Amino acid sequence: MEGLSVRYNGHPALEDVTLRVSKGDILGIIGPNGAGKSTLLKTVLGLVPAWQGRIRVLGEPVANNRRQVGYMPQVEQVDWDFPVTVGDVALMGRYARRGLLRRTTKEDREAAEDSLVRVGILDLRNRLIGELSGGQRRRVLLARALANQPDLLLLDEPMAGLDATAQHQFLDIIDRLREGGATVVLSTHDLSCVSQRCDKAACLNRRLVAYGTPEEVLNEDVLGETFGTHLLLVHVDGQAYAYQHHSHAPPSDIGDSGGK
Repeated sequence: MEGLSVRYNGHPALEDVTLRVSKGDILGIIGPNGAGKSTLLKTVLGLVPAWQGRIRVLGEPVANNRRQVGYMPQVEQVDWDFPVTVGDVALMGRYARRGLLRRTTKEDREAAEDSLVRVGILDLRNRLIGELSGGQRRRVLLARALANQPDLLLLDEPMAGLDATAQHQFLDIIDRLREGGATVVLSTHDLSCVSQRCDKAACLNRRLVAYGTPEEVLNEDVLGETFGTHLLLVHVDGQAYAYQHHSHAPPSDIGDSGGK
């Protein structure tokens, strides 16, 4: 993307953001709440229009390659009381490729099942989503994104609220996806995740404060500029998280490993 600006009701959400993600990389986006992280992901997906600037996905305009992009929203944006099974949700990931009105094919069912295998919850395929733990909910959302067999994965706060064990399990899945050639862009407050697992880091607060390798970006000066004078560094289970004083509380041990 080059010079990307986005506005909501006339108010700036993103201002003059320029960055490039190479194929096979994992990019971690960090910034305070309201910094535009979710907006950036939704703009790449084509859900939010750009006000100014240029954005291309897999070398093409956004509309041309939307079917090659998998998206995992924040868990809070999903109605978990809706009466569908884990398998149903995974199959929904095929809609982007085949459309809503086409009949489900054997290929669709096999792709959905394979996505459940890849995230380790095939044994839960007949369980209602309302019965899932926090870690399992994130896995089923990832499975839905993977069912479309995307070349680019967009993950919005995929590990928020998980304990350290569940986070490591989730990141191991992401590593395996990258080994398979996928490109991943994720937003997070977890500085340890970005420093240990990401190839590139972007610090965002409506504008791009810094972009580069984690070694180049994750330092006191850049984090201070990104989060302002309200920067709060919290350490939980050996992981470092960056917050503003008035943002939501950091993760804690909730006894949820997201297992099978």
